[in-house]
Amino acid sequence: MKKILIINASARGSDSQSRKLTDYFIGYLKSRVINKTIIYRDLGNSKIPHITQQWIESDIKSDKERTPEEQNVLMHSDQYIKELHDADIIILATPMYNWSIPSTLKAYIDQVMRLNKIFTISTEKGKQRYQGLLKEKNLVLILSRGSSGYEVGERNEYMNFQNTYLKFVFGIMGIQNLHEISINGTSKAPAELKIETEKAEIQIQNLVNKLFYEKQ
Repeated sequence: MKKILIINASARGSDSQSRKLTDYFIGYLKSRVINKTIIYRDLGNSKIPHITQQWIESDIKSDKERTPEEQNVLMHSDQYIKELHDADIIILATPMYNWSIPSTLKAYIDQVMRLNKIFTISTEKGKQRYQGLLKEKNLVLILSRGSSGYEVGERNEYMNFQNTYLKFVFGIMGIQNLHEISINGTSKAPAELKIETEKAEIQIQNLVNKLFYEKQ
């Protein structure tokens, strides 16, 4: 049975384009796939704790050394990390905010990027090397942007710190099977936005079929 983790990062509700694409993904998935478990993690409408000195001091201790209070400080982090390890497929939907990602998503990433939980560090010939612990997983990035021109080779590529950052940080986590579905120009006129949305929906259909049926 496939375990799927759905992460939404948009602060918007029903008018969020990234959420709409996530809903479409889930709807199409449910119509095609029987054996699945879906876990939802909403970052946009939750209070994701920021890193504090107490959090750092608790994290650097071993599991056995932590007091009950320190364990409680890391409670959210432990839960987020468990969800990532348990998932076979991670679907992360996020808008672009100020050419990057929402602060809640950054806070979430800070919570999960823990040594010996998500990655390890080895030293070879005097150089540090990161080894991600999230192996053999698929990550689907569903990205929305208010304007266009952020793709590779386009005029605003140099301003795109959204997918470039996410690809890098999840690569450090060990995820190599990455799929990206983007909708550009969410502020366009309704007719134009509909065309962009339909393109993304076709990509979602193809990806669901690839992830669940291509190897069968």
